Amino acid sequence: MRYGGLRHMNILVIGREGRLKLYAPDWAEAEKYDIKYISPGASDDEIIERGAGAEVILADAMARVSGKVINALPKLKMVHSEGVGYNYFDIAAAKEKRVYVCNCKAANARAVAEQSVLLMLGLLRDVMNGDRAFREGKQLKEKEGHMLAGDLRELGECTVGLLGFGDIAQASAKILRGFGTRVIYSNRTRKTELERSLNVTYVNREEILEQSDIVSVYLNSNAETFHTVNAEFLAKMKEGAYVVNTARGDLVDSHALVEAIASGHIAGAGLDTVEGEPVEPDNPLLTAPAEVKDKLIFSPHVGGITGGAFRRCHEMFWYNLKRLERGEKPERVVNPW
Repeated sequence: MRYGGLRHMNILVIGREGRLKLYAPDWAEAEKYDIKYISPGASDDEIIERGAGAEVILADAMARVSGKVINALPKLKMVHSEGVGYNYFDIAAAKEKRVYVCNCKAANARAVAEQSVLLMLGLLRDVMNGDRAFREGKQLKEKEGHMLAGDLRELGECTVGLLGFGDIAQASAKILRGFGTRVIYSNRTRKTELERSLNVTYVNREEILEQSDIVSVYLNSNAETFHTVNAEFLAKMKEGAYVVNTARGDLVDSHALVEAIASGHIAGAGLDTVEGEPVEPDNPLLTAPAEVKDKLIFSPHVGGITGGAFRRCHEMFWYNLKRLERGEKPERVVNPW
C-alpha cells in the first residue's frame, strides 16, 4: 500500500493484537498497514502460512522466530523484538539472509531497575511474612519479634553488588544512589567513565561475593552464563546475604539456591525470573521446605512490562519501520553484517 508516496510494508505480529493497538504511538496511522496477527505459541508452519507476504515481523520477546520461518518468507526484511530480548530468534539465519534483527535496547531499563530495588526492599523488610502476619491478625507479635531480633534492615546500610553493568544495572545504580547505598559492580569490561557519576566502584567477582549484602544479577543468558549462581557461587557469598534476579531465570540454579537458603548461609532471594517458565508445580522453588519458602519473594516476570516501557518499545519499532520504508538501516541491530 502507498500513503503520501511512501509504500507501507506488510507486518506480521507474533503476539497479542490488543497490545499493538494500546501502545502504538499513532494507531490511526497503524491502521493503514496490512497487519496480521498470530499467537506466540504457533508452529513454524502456521507462522509461515499466516505470514505469507510479510516484510516485517514484530515478535513478542519470548516468541520463537526460527530459521525455517525466516527462510520461508522471501520478502522479509526485519524481525523486531517487542522488547529487549531476542533469545528465541535465529539471528544467524537472519544474518545469512540479510534480514535485520532489532530489539528495544534500554527501553525497559528503568522499569526492571525499579523491580530489582522493590525486591531488595521486600527482602530487607520481610514484606511477605509481614503481610501474612497482618492478615492473620498477628501484626503485633510480628512487630515485636522484629524489634527484639533487630533483623529489619535499611537499604542505605547495605552494600549491593551488581553482577553485570549494562543498561538495567546502571539504572539500578542511579536509584540506589538515592538510598545512600554503597554500590559495587563487576563486569566483563570496566566502565570507568560511569563510576563517578553513578557513585559505583569496580571490583572483581570474588569481591562482589565477599562484600555484598545483596547480589543483584544483570547478566545476559547464554551458554557461558548458564547457572552462574550455582552452589560454588553461593558458598562464596557473604553469610546472610540475599540474591536478586531480574535478568534471566537460567542464570540461577534453583536447586543450589534452595540448599543455600536451607543451610542458613543465604538469607533469601527475590526472583522476577526463574528457570523453567512458565513455572510448573514441581519446580524446586515451589516444593522447597516451608522455612525456605518464607525467605523467597517472587514476581511473575513483570519487571519490564510497565505501560511506559511498552510505549517506548513500540515507539522504537515504528521508528525503525519508517527508517526501513525510507530505505535506511534501522537502529539497534543485533546481527550486523
